[in-house]
Amino acid sequence: MLTSKQRAYLRGIAQSYETIFQIGKGGISENLITQVNDALKKRELIKLRVLDNCELTSREAADQIAEQTHSDVVQVIGSRFVLFKRNPQEPVIDLKAAK
Repeated sequence: MLTSKQRAYLRGIAQSYETIFQIGKGGISENLITQVNDALKKRELIKLRVLDNCELTSREAADQIAEQTHSDVVQVIGSRFVLFKRNPQEPVIDLKAAK
């Protein structure tokens, strides 16, 4: 679970990130979950987008993917959302800087 300061710190970092996944009419598949898990392991912080033709809202998609990948939802704005999952073996982002 992230504190509000950690969440704010991660939002600032994610602002410059590009969207690397899009969720369309196919919805959330096992393949997408696998790819998101791999990206979270490598980067820890990723940005995703829900397309207009998707049946889910961005909040619903963020919550479902976060639950299935055991990650935290950092923020949801419009059609985009940001997920964070700490990599205990090789941390990329130092959350101690958020204090």
